[in-house]
Amino acid sequence: MKNILITGCSSGIGLCAAKTLQQNGFNVIATVRTEADKVDLQQQGLKVLLMDLANKQSIQQAFNECMQRFNGQIDGLFNNAAFGQPGAVEDLSREALQQQFETNVFGTQQLTNLAIAEMRKQGSGRIVYNSSVLGIVALAYRGAYNASKYAIEGLADTLRLELHGSGIHISLIEPGPITSRFRANAFAKYQQHIDKAQSAHKHVYEAMEVRLNKEGPAAPFTLPADAVVKKCLHAFEAKTPKIRYYVTFPTYLFAVLKRLLPHRALDWVLRKVSDN
Repeated sequence: MKNILITGCSSGIGLCAAKTLQQNGFNVIATVRTEADKVDLQQQGLKVLLMDLANKQSIQQAFNECMQRFNGQIDGLFNNAAFGQPGAVEDLSREALQQQFETNVFGTQQLTNLAIAEMRKQGSGRIVYNSSVLGIVALAYRGAYNASKYAIEGLADTLRLELHGSGIHISLIEPGPITSRFRANAFAKYQQHIDKAQSAHKHVYEAMEVRLNKEGPAAPFTLPADAVVKKCLHAFEAKTPKIRYYVTFPTYLFAVLKRLLPHRALDWVLRKVSDN
């Protein structure tokens, strides 16, 4: 039985991954940020730890407890936890950017480095980062999130080179639109950090608010969370996991367009998509 740690399991991809991997025979520990979510997941039959990726002490404490529960061996880490901070780049405060990176990048990598240290002792391990199509291309009004996912892509690609021959495999999953609470959480961050009344982008924000509050899928080609989890399962089970796993049609499309189109032509396409 392989021991797998998964972050960001209160809903969506993380919750689906925790349940699916457990059903497939993995010994899973799921992490959440709140006591209420911990109780909820425990009632669903999952093993749960509290972890806040924006707090380095919380990460260290949770990881120590995780290793105790795993009897000193961690076989896999699924870095799923993340949130999106909407807003034009010129409207993003230093604090807003810092919060975005604390969770999506700094906390995620702190946890990853802790796992790597243990995996090196074992001579094996799997680390899967849940990135995004926005780690491949950038869309307007998503600058903080774009930047955090570009950073994750850079760290993962570098780790893959540095860990060659160690027995530790690094994979990236790059989903497009997935059914989750992502938009609701993003809207809360938008309200917290963006001053619409004082912005040159006020008219764009009015349309954005409609999209973020829309019931059901807000983008074409939206898939359920299990589309991502299938790739995650392969990354943990396959003899040779893939370096990158594309999920949803937009990811496949933009990966191809980025290779084929001149920069200005790609910008034109991305501007059109950003307006939707």
